[in-house]
Amino acid sequence: MPKEFMYRGHTLSSLQGMSMDEFIDLLPSRQRRSLQRGLTPEQRILLEKMRKAQEALKKGEDVTIKTHVRDMIILPEMAGVKILVHNGKEFFPVEIKPEMIGHYLGEFAITNKPVRHGTPGIGASRSSMYVPLK
Repeated sequence: MPKEFMYRGHTLSSLQGMSMDEFIDLLPSRQRRSLQRGLTPEQRILLEKMRKAQEALKKGEDVTIKTHVRDMIILPEMAGVKILVHNGKEFFPVEIKPEMIGHYLGEFAITNKPVRHGTPGIGASRSSMYVPLK
């Protein structure tokens, strides 16, 4: 039997039924302070798009949203939506799961690629000067 999702002692359905103020009180201090200051206009637009996407999901349509708003805190009402979050170069697909609630969208679209060290090129190091070309 899969374990039911809980966020600080509340199920997803009870979180979705809460008012914004009740939910904000459950968040860690950084996210709580950010939301208490209010949403930016870009965040409000994203939230409206999210609500439209949730309505479309209920009808059975598959909707993805593109956004540059990496500083949006993931709210319970966003669960289940697919978002393309910009990482500075391209849009990175992120499917919002209940476990992501309280985190920032930008945390799930990494902005740098891990360094992959391969073989050094010609002249990359002192020892590679003596590598024969063929």
